[in-house]
Amino acid sequence: MSPANFSDDLKLHPAFPATDSDVISAENLEPDIHILTSDGQHIPAHASLLAAASPVLGSIICDLRKTRGFNNVIQILGVPYDAVSVFVGFLCASMCSEEEMEKFGIHLLALSHVYLVPKLKRRCIKALAQRLTVDNVVDVLQLARLCDAPDLYFKSMKLINENFKAVEHAEGWQFLQNNDPFLELEILQFIDEAELRKKNAKKLKEDQSLYLQLSEAMECLEHICTEGCTSVGPHDIEPSKTKGPCSKFSTCEGLQHSIKHFAACKKKVNGGCLRCKRFWQLLKLHSSICEHSDICKVPMCRQFKTKTQSEKKRKNVTRWNLLAKKVMSAKFISSLSVSKKKREEEPRE
Repeated sequence: MSPANFSDDLKLHPAFPATDSDVISAENLEPDIHILTSDGQHIPAHASLLAAASPVLGSIICDLRKTRGFNNVIQILGVPYDAVSVFVGFLCASMCSEEEMEKFGIHLLALSHVYLVPKLKRRCIKALAQRLTVDNVVDVLQLARLCDAPDLYFKSMKLINENFKAVEHAEGWQFLQNNDPFLELEILQFIDEAELRKKNAKKLKEDQSLYLQLSEAMECLEHICTEGCTSVGPHDIEPSKTKGPCSKFSTCEGLQHSIKHFAACKKKVNGGCLRCKRFWQLLKLHSSICEHSDICKVPMCRQFKTKTQSEKKRKNVTRWNLLAKKVMSAKFISSLSVSKKKREEEPRE
């Protein structure tokens, strides 16, 4: 903060009414107040600068000046002398070295929160987040919780979750267990919820992969039943004479084997053939997605569609419709991802 700005800040504070004498120079200010620390030492300071930097200190100074016989001593207790000295230095000059921040960051965060110094508080939060370790994370977490620093709180929780076995052996955790069981419970709940989120994310990924496989199977089935492929095709089209595998779909060859098996199997679905049952479900799922069942060449498409429409109120139909929607959604998301990848790969002019 430049000297010219000191006078502007002072005029804004109720402890110092604006007068012609308010235009002052920082170099000419004489210490007119003292900060008393826990060890009994005094730190000289300028009341006007403290009031301009901290509304809380400004109110304290204002109250002191209203009392008979102005008491020029403010107590800042519970924090080491050196930390208070750095804090007062920041209030007067808005300066704090990295070495000071590393040594007194925790104390400075507490002071900046209590005395409402947002600039210093933001810097402390950033510095502490960069210096989080297994040994200090519990202490930082407790302070972040008390000082309303949600970003620092979440980052501390995340570090504890990722290194819980190591944190358990730190002194901070032992102290926490003996003195703050509520925060201990909070941490354990966070870890449980993080594990649950991890499992849900894994399941969602697996489900998405399954829906994509079903979507590809749907497209491959239409391809076989409409265009024909190496050995299977519609009755009015001769199968391809190409001996190599299908170049469009990786599942095409396997699906053709399933079609051949379904056509020749004597057990069928009612007989307990699992392979036929799965293929039957594939046909039914196709009919749920198909929008042109009147001209579709996939076997049983129209019949399944008619049956489904007559059984709309049954729960199993609802389940099939939900599955169809998820397959279509997975297909749509996949197509967007492919389109984005192609755009990124295109050369820029």
